[in-house]
Amino acid sequence: MSDERNDILSDEVRELRDGQTWPGGRDNTANLIGEKRELSETMSDADAKRAMSRRSRRGFIVGGAAALIGIFGWRWMSDETKYRLLRGTFEFNELVSQSLYSPKRLAPEFPPSRITPERVNGDVGLISEFDAANWRLRVGGLYGTPSEIELTLDDIRKLPRTEMTTELKCIEGWSIIVKWTGVRFSDFVAKYRPIGGYSYTTHANRQDQPPYVALTTPDEQYYVGWDIESMLHPQTLLAYEMNGAPLTLEHGAPLRLASPLKYGIKQIKRIGRIEFTNERPRDFWGEQGYDWYSGH
Repeated sequence: MSDERNDILSDEVRELRDGQTWPGGRDNTANLIGEKRELSETMSDADAKRAMSRRSRRGFIVGGAAALIGIFGWRWMSDETKYRLLRGTFEFNELVSQSLYSPKRLAPEFPPSRITPERVNGDVGLISEFDAANWRLRVGGLYGTPSEIELTLDDIRKLPRTEMTTELKCIEGWSIIVKWTGVRFSDFVAKYRPIGGYSYTTHANRQDQPPYVALTTPDEQYYVGWDIESMLHPQTLLAYEMNGAPLTLEHGAPLRLASPLKYGIKQIKRIGRIEFTNERPRDFWGEQGYDWYSGH
């Protein structure tokens, strides 16, 4: 910043300081926001420093005492009380996320130059022997079918192809940018309609739709539950390619879920079965104490 610009800013600060009286006179920022203030008697610089030091020590002591009370209070709570508090927080967060949800609210997408190196994380549901050639996707809870249907990867590929380069966020705190290729889940259900026969290509008010989707790996060792609204978001994909290449076994071949709406723990790899259901599905990490919704 130039010296001239600094001089201008200094003059503006002096104008705010010296050109106004308080109370009364032209409103300054504190007056505009209704800040509660207390005007002391005129004091020297040394006295002002001592006063600030006392207030700082007092704030540190009060803050530290509050922190200690919180720590010991948490330790004294019963496990049942802790569980209720955590569960209540999760439920509140879920309500807030759902109230803000809109199919028109899209997560940022990035140019190919922003793609970051792949990272392998999590192998639950992937360690058992797997025959990719004989893989089939089983789908239950469909309109007009008594039990379930089986689809091949070629059946999935016949649906409209969609690409997106979005951020995958891990609940552990790291993230990567990935290019996903697959089909929108909304296109999938437009073709294979859930019970009730509702067309999910629109978002009209509906009473007969299954509100949840359950997804499991072929060995049923990993499973997630999703709300139908998040599944129908235009950036939720059944993905079969990652960064321009077919999925590897470590990343969930032949088909996985990809969405920037939720943390990676919800983006199940190697999907073996999808079921539309009226009951809130089981969730692997939800049963370990994590947030069932896991949106961000």
